[in-house]
Amino acid sequence: MNRAVFAVIFLSTLVSAFIFNIPKACAATTPFEISGWIPYWREATGTIDVLPHMKSMTSVMPFGYIVQNDGALYDAFGFSATSSATSSVSILSSVAKIQKVKIIPTVMWSNSEAMDRILKNATTRQKLEDDIANLVKQNNFAGIDIDFENKLAETKSYFSLFLKGLYMRMGQKLVYCAIEPRTPPSSAFAVIPNPLQYANDYSAINKYCDRVEIMAYDQGRVDIKLNANASPTPYIPISDTAWVKKVVELTAQSISKKKIIIGIATYGYEYDLVKLTQGYRYDLAWTFNQGYATALASDLGLIPTRNSAGELNFIYTPTTTPMTNIVAASASAGPIPATTTPQRIVWWSDASSVNDKIQLAKQLGVRGVAFFKFDGGEDQNIWNILP
Repeated sequence: MNRAVFAVIFLSTLVSAFIFNIPKACAATTPFEISGWIPYWREATGTIDVLPHMKSMTSVMPFGYIVQNDGALYDAFGFSATSSATSSVSILSSVAKIQKVKIIPTVMWSNSEAMDRILKNATTRQKLEDDIANLVKQNNFAGIDIDFENKLAETKSYFSLFLKGLYMRMGQKLVYCAIEPRTPPSSAFAVIPNPLQYANDYSAINKYCDRVEIMAYDQGRVDIKLNANASPTPYIPISDTAWVKKVVELTAQSISKKKIIIGIATYGYEYDLVKLTQGYRYDLAWTFNQGYATALASDLGLIPTRNSAGELNFIYTPTTTPMTNIVAASASAGPIPATTTPQRIVWWSDASSVNDKIQLAKQLGVRGVAFFKFDGGEDQNIWNILP
């Protein structure tokens, strides 16, 4: 987008927010927190998306900073690259300050080998702690969000040491921790491994993290009990509410509910759906935002079905003919006719399924919810259901 046009859009949105929205400080306070990630790859659209709704937010997590293989931090969101008052970063920060919304950038890392190597070494681990704490203080962020995924089990104790060191360095600044969901072993395994090893020490996370965001999405086929209950219907959920409840209740045995934030997805997946002798095989095609699914369903003349997970899906048969001539196998995830062509199942999270998770969070008494992601492509009705 042209920078001048970009600036005009932002400033217009900013003015509207000031005129028509009551600052959060003037609203009734509530312990239930709403937060969300804005991805760096859609920084502009994500910021425009969030700005008019800042009064609904407790915190915003720009996604963010990336840890490189040598332990250095890369500023993917562009916090340090701009000084323009009309940049997305500057306006997001300015509006957040006025609306009393916390800016908590995410530091992400997914390289298992590099993570293990850097965190095991006291010198490199402490340097990373210093670097993160310094960037928070230099930029006057309210805190930091740690999202280190794909850790090895042998890295667990060193990750805990990292959290301890970072927590000490942060002072009054907040430490958010995004962690992978942990399915109860009896629901995850036919035969529970002995020993069962995890990469996160929940006791340390409870001690050194002010907020713990459980990334309760990308469930897929991880819960064998729910898979069996759904059989023979295709079942490949983003996050079934029944599964999320299991995950949170297990987590709450080790981590205070006052810290737990339930992560909620705003996207979907499309799979090649292959009929097997028993059940189905799901071959991931790609990830999408809701607009793709609704446009495709409309083109196919289908009405998406609300499935057992509380999310939306439909099934169709792809062909080499133009999209308008594609013939759908079924408007619901029911039995599929025999065919030599793999069918496609399109499955996603919309405002209704999001609302189910919000109500569950309140029912379970946790701190709040966090959305991955706000980038302009999510179901815009989500904004109408936020508490």
